[in-house]
Amino acid sequence: MALGRFCSVMALVCTWLSASVSPGHSAKEATPQTASGLPVPRYVSLKSDHVNVRAGPTKDNDVAWVYTRAGLPVEITAEYENWRRVRDSEGAEGWVYHSLLSGRRTAVVTMKHKDDLAPIYDRADPDSAVAAKLQAGVVTQVKKCTTNWCHVTGSGFDGWIQQERLWGVYADEQVN
Repeated sequence: MALGRFCSVMALVCTWLSASVSPGHSAKEATPQTASGLPVPRYVSLKSDHVNVRAGPTKDNDVAWVYTRAGLPVEITAEYENWRRVRDSEGAEGWVYHSLLSGRRTAVVTMKHKDDLAPIYDRADPDSAVAAKLQAGVVTQVKKCTTNWCHVTGSGFDGWIQQERLWGVYADEQVN
């Protein structure tokens, strides 16, 4: 009887040990499960020029503020059912209903000093001709990004900008 209990306990211990050391996915390899199945964080843009941002992920939560600029880039930092927690270029965070967001990539020009201008080049080369100069806060449509450079367009400009001058793309992100 004691031998039977001992064998049962050993079988449980062996099962537990084998489960804890079994080969499989490491934490680094595991991709978090999100409601959309897409990675978080990621950049998207606002679909509408009237987007309510709520304090929590339901319509029962108060509207904290309203975005009034379609195309503005935001970063999705979390998902809950059909709601996305977003952060804007100024660091403000809140919850937006998923259908008010677009996968279209846009970015905001950022500068160390607000009065500085960001050069837009004809090619992804700082020695190429300057096609335009943009103020901080200008929203651009991101067409393509390669290492350190993005091809952007907007009202009155089309060219390449150094990736570090944009909020809305990750460092060294490749966008096609």
